[in-house]
Amino acid sequence: MTSTLTPQTYRATLAIGDEATARRISDLLTETLDEEQAAVGAFEGPGGRWDVTFYFAGQPDEAAIRNLVALAAGDGAARSVTFDTVAPRDWVRATLDELVPVHAGRFVVHGQHDRSKVAANKLGIEIEAALAFGTGHHGTTRGCLVLLGHALKAYRPRRVLDLGTGTGVLAIASAKALRTQVLASDIDAPSVTVAAENARLNGVGPLVEVTWGSGFSAPRLREKQPFDLILANILANPLRQMATPMSNHLAGGARVILSGLLSPQAAGVIAAYRARGLVLERHIRIEGWSSLLLCKV
Repeated sequence: MTSTLTPQTYRATLAIGDEATARRISDLLTETLDEEQAAVGAFEGPGGRWDVTFYFAGQPDEAAIRNLVALAAGDGAARSVTFDTVAPRDWVRATLDELVPVHAGRFVVHGQHDRSKVAANKLGIEIEAALAFGTGHHGTTRGCLVLLGHALKAYRPRRVLDLGTGTGVLAIASAKALRTQVLASDIDAPSVTVAAENARLNGVGPLVEVTWGSGFSAPRLREKQPFDLILANILANPLRQMATPMSNHLAGGARVILSGLLSPQAAGVIAAYRARGLVLERHIRIEGWSSLLLCKV
């Protein structure tokens, strides 16, 4: 295995209580800092807390960073910023060491190094360790796979869509279980390439068509509708906003599997879809994240 030792990097972190403030900090620093020297990210965690993290190629000017945070969120937020360093590390090797096969009902998501550990009565989904995002270890992906297996026990959809496919795990799982054509889409162009390659590596390349597009505006989605099953592991706000177009792209009796939402956000998503004629069939929670199975009546 080729070594991928990363150099030492510098990091600054702070926790914020609401999304708007986190985005304001992230936007200001993204606009101000040289993109080749720094990266900024804001992520929602359990309990509604938002974590903002900055990574720097060289040692940052701590006073300048605090001043920028103060402009966006006040002196209290500026004082809460902590600075540290991230030691050099072979991230691919570390990922291989840490990623064990994930069992989700009849599906097992694994790396190449664990291919031999998949039982003959299970459907293995192999994801390269170097593409560790979307490997199935997150509670939302596991929840979707469990609900997919549950839905397919009594229902066999013919037209399947994986919306926001990422690495293609859900599209690959659907194609392996159904042995039928699956359409997968993503707004992120690199994800489209990654998902298509993962489908090929998993032996379902001819069954999984991956297309680029934003939500339901992608031409192939309009051409392929109505769908009998849509899987969407995204985020709560986009899922609520998509309730109407998603309902319009469904056949009668179709199933929808939704995830990417924290458990306290589930009620709002369920209500949005109920208003469009979709009723909840099953709701599971894994590690603070909710996954929903709904049926269009």
